[in-house]
Amino acid sequence: MNRAFAVMTALICLLFASAGFADQPTPWQVDLQAPATPIMQEIKWFNNYTLWFIVPITFLVLILLVVVVMKFRASANPVPSRTSHNTMIEIIWTIGPVLVLFLIAIPSFNLLNAQLTIPTNPDLTVKATGTQWLWSYEYEGGETPLAFDSYILRDEDRAAAGKEDLAAYPRLLAVDNEMVVPVNKTVRLLVTAAPTDVIHAFAMPAFGLKIDAVPGRLNETWFKAEREGMYYGQCSELCGKDHAFMPIAIRVVSEEQYNTWLAAAQSDLAGANRALMAAVDESGDAVRLAATESK
Repeated sequence: MNRAFAVMTALICLLFASAGFADQPTPWQVDLQAPATPIMQEIKWFNNYTLWFIVPITFLVLILLVVVVMKFRASANPVPSRTSHNTMIEIIWTIGPVLVLFLIAIPSFNLLNAQLTIPTNPDLTVKATGTQWLWSYEYEGGETPLAFDSYILRDEDRAAAGKEDLAAYPRLLAVDNEMVVPVNKTVRLLVTAAPTDVIHAFAMPAFGLKIDAVPGRLNETWFKAEREGMYYGQCSELCGKDHAFMPIAIRVVSEEQYNTWLAAAQSDLAGANRALMAAVDESGDAVRLAATESK
């Protein structure tokens, strides 16, 4: 029993190991990305909840259209009806939509409230500034502020950055410097655009996060990543010719790994990133080894 439990635990850890987990779009994807935050879990639930209304209404409208086409076509009904109104039908098509909208509105407002209510005393505050065509990050509140730019990773720079694995660092989504945050910590995110720039939008699908970056305006949101790994998003506001080349990458790591990275990044960002990648890979290898030994 203990051996089976150990094997199961190791396999679960292997599945969600940060070294191998990268949430990103997949070919022919029709569903939302796997939730990594409480807000995205609520969005996922709300999406499934609304389907209980959308699907029956869609079939109802389809059936009504078929009935109208078959029953009231010219050949089957040469003398059209002169009915001007029907009180019962008008009551139904007024009260029915009102009830449906009411049932959708309540959880919708609750979700909006959860998204827009910033938790008090966040563990970390990061400012993201959009510029044609990159993101700049500033870590606030520490003794020594940390700021860096995040550009799309060019193919010729992959080898030097140690990011040749296209599964973990996909083309057009990987960046040279990811935003790094600790797992299970509340992150307050301040989003804006450079004063002389255009409007951008910071979007991270797995976090249920999307907010405009407007020049001269500071928008505020939050997230709490509950799984370690690499997460990818993109600018979601048309912002010019290189709009498609402005990805967002957030690496979620353990608190210990984050603290080590933060201390080193203030003096050597590139070295801190390489050390963090090595630590993440090592932890992933340890999980895989434990799974193998348990078998």
